[in-house]
Amino acid sequence: MYLKSLSLINYKSFSQADFELDEKINCFVGNNGVGKTNVLDAIYHLAFAKSYFNPITVQNIKHDEAFFVINGEFLKKEQTEKVVVSAKRGAKRVVKRNGKIYDKLSDHIGLLPLVIISPADRDLIIEGSETRRKFLDSVISLENNEYLRKLVQYNKLIQQRNALLKYFQANRTFDRDGLDVYDQQLIPLATYIHKCRKEFLEMFIPIFKKYYQHIAQSEEDVSIYYKSDLNDLDIAQVLENSLQKDLQLQYSSAGTHKDDLYFLLDDHAVKKYGSQGQQKSFLTALKLAQFEFIKEESGTVPILLLDDIFDKLDESRVAQIISMVNDDRFGQLFISDTHPERTEAVVKEIHQSYKIFKL
Repeated sequence: MYLKSLSLINYKSFSQADFELDEKINCFVGNNGVGKTNVLDAIYHLAFAKSYFNPITVQNIKHDEAFFVINGEFLKKEQTEKVVVSAKRGAKRVVKRNGKIYDKLSDHIGLLPLVIISPADRDLIIEGSETRRKFLDSVISLENNEYLRKLVQYNKLIQQRNALLKYFQANRTFDRDGLDVYDQQLIPLATYIHKCRKEFLEMFIPIFKKYYQHIAQSEEDVSIYYKSDLNDLDIAQVLENSLQKDLQLQYSSAGTHKDDLYFLLDDHAVKKYGSQGQQKSFLTALKLAQFEFIKEESGTVPILLLDDIFDKLDESRVAQIISMVNDDRFGQLFISDTHPERTEAVVKEIHQSYKIFKL
């Protein structure tokens, strides 16, 4: 699968731009602030119906404009897929596939497998558990629509349960039967979500470790620990044990919506003890493992976006990654960089077709 052409109207910094793209490597180069990352984000937007950097749709419309349109033409398994994402102020975004509007945006997820590696990925290490859960859920959801559907159901039920807990406090009352209505619906959903996450990580972690050793050229032991209330107890017991705390706090304090991933380097937290280089290698390995997992599960080679990759790794490491294009592991690559000469020097070594767009 690859993106043949991209057209932008009023998207972020662009009034209008059109790109005819290379099947293998596309480099967007120029000074900071010229829109390199915005081009990559537009491609991400086509795949996931939202921005990677700013999920508030209206904030991706160019200043003083009323709307934006992103138009992409893909070739997937010898079939053309025309995808258009548009939004205007005061209205919902619209996603069209081959001229037809989706009834549910979730139906679009997985059509265009894509992975982005960006300096913004550092949030996975430094931010709270929600960021890591979103990463986990996004990878699983790409190939498991049932997981996405049940995850949405679960999160809605948690919101409703929290509202009921607040009602109890505000009215100084308690209705166990009313609470049980939500708990009984949560039990099968939480059990399924936990099972899917656990099975995914059993497959994912060995792939991740392989990539870390390849990138870091090191024997350091990296691992990911899955923290979940359901590792030791079933969800019914978890909810029962947390009931008094939930009533006091007025929200659901335990369950799969509190799961987390602990990123470890030689059994120590990467966030606290990993050097900047180790953290960058950790994150890049995480995303390349995501890439390989999606490829294996979907049977389609994802598009890979390398945003400001030289900020994350030195030139030799970047060259190692890009050289993988020479075999069948990678398909189409998009690279953004501030130094045209550096980028061209790396891609010339690969003996693959490429285009360089100077913005």
